[in-house]
Formats: sequence, structure tokens, C-alpha cells
Amino acid sequence: MYGELVPVGAGDPFPLVKTEVTVGRHKKCDVILNYPNVSGKHCKLVLNEGYWYIVDLQSTNGVKVNGRKTVNCRIDPNVPLAVSTHGFKIEYSPVSNGAKGMMPPSTLQEEGEVMSESLLQRAGLERKNTPEDVPVGKQNENEPELAPLMPPPKPSVKDFFSELVFD
Repeated sequence: MYGELVPVGAGDPFPLVKTEVTVGRHKKCDVILNYPNVSGKHCKLVLNEGYWYIVDLQSTNGVKVNGRKTVNCRIDPNVPLAVSTHGFKIEYSPVSNGAKGMMPPSTLQEEGEVMSESLLQRAGLERKNTPEDVPVGKQNENEPELAPLMPPPKPSVKDFFSELVFD
């Protein structure tokens, strides 16, 4: 078992025995919440790198984590979450679920998204655009053509030995 989805207030906890759990009103969901304000397939809970994430499946009334509406968010242990207006928390241990090292990202990235940006971008280390990155030529019809940017000249370095005089 990877944890429990515990209703706030009253009700039995739902054991989380799979790494991906669908939540909604539909009878094929893993966790069935038979309330009119819960969508058929409302959201899914996904275990990734030892932490649970909640992903809204385009529900009508949304999901919240720690009081904030979200569509994709990591759920730290015992942090309040809401499916529509129904409050829960997930009791679990990230270490018992395989978490290692630093905390994973605050949003779950789908497989295709992981390769959509460079490691420098993901780490926040990619440099900002500089004048060298600006393309040469007209930017639009109303502006004059831009001249190519040249690198600054290198400072001249005097050769120490060229100024020596030998008798």
C-alpha cells in the first residue's frame, strides 16, 4: 500500500494500492465519490518519485491543494486537498514510496513534456536573450534594417619582449 486517501471529517479512508488512481463519480473509477458536484472522471492521483500528485481531468468543479485551485500539483503528506468541495488528505511516507534525494518538481510532467526543454531550462540556468541573439535584418516593414552585431575588439596586448633592447 502506498498510502491512504483520508476524508476530512468523517468516512473511511481509501487505501492507495496502485501508483495511479482515478477519482470520480463513474463506477469505473478506483475511488468512487457519489456526489452530484463530482465529475464522472474528476481527477487522478499519480505516485511519482515517492510523492503523490493530483491531476485534474477537466472536471467541472476542480481540485484544490492546500486551499489553492490547481490542475496539476504535488501533494505533500497530510496537506489538505479538495475534490470539488470534498476535503481529503493523503497519509503516506515519501521515503517508504521510494523518494530519494531532493524533492521532485511541484507539478507532474508527462513523458513528452520531459524532453520538451533543455536541462539548462529545467534548472533555470539558461541565459536570457542578449543582443547577440537578436536576428540581423528587418524586424518588420516599418523599421530600418539592422546592422550585424560585431563582437567587441580584443584589447591589444603588448608583447613584453618586443620592447626589450639588447646592447
